Amino acid sequence: MSKSTRATMALSKAGIAFTTHSYDYDADADSIGLAAAAALGEEPGRVLKTLMLLLDGKPACAIVPSDREVAMKKLAAALGGKSAQMMKPADAERISGYKVGGISPFGQMKRVPVAIEADALKQPHVYINGGQRGLQVRLAPRDAVDLLGAIPAAITA
Repeated sequence: MSKSTRATMALSKAGIAFTTHSYDYDADADSIGLAAAAALGEEPGRVLKTLMLLLDGKPACAIVPSDREVAMKKLAAALGGKSAQMMKPADAERISGYKVGGISPFGQMKRVPVAIEADALKQPHVYINGGQRGLQVRLAPRDAVDLLGAIPAAITA
């Protein structure tokens, strides 16, 4: 597995301190995020999942702990929209430039609005997908917010 992806290159270019962590990706897992947390031996609240959504019909991204679900109305409000819904997997892959299960918010093909669950900022470090299945990057959550221009908000149910 290559540990050099568009995501890791974007982090390096921005001067963000991070480490890469590989694990055995299980495409059949009920929850990819929870499976990643278990494989990494980390609390699910520290392993964040990247979700591609449509905010009033336009692409957006949400970053939430792997053991939580996005509250669509809260997400839409946080990003200044009226409604949000999950993006179809094929559209998520086309817009992000990554395969489902390996979607990272870093180094996407096009910059989109990003919201991150505010509780994640209480963690000393978090894991976020590194741009391919089975690869996570460990970094300070504030660095992710700064690089992405993400809006910290209570966006989970």
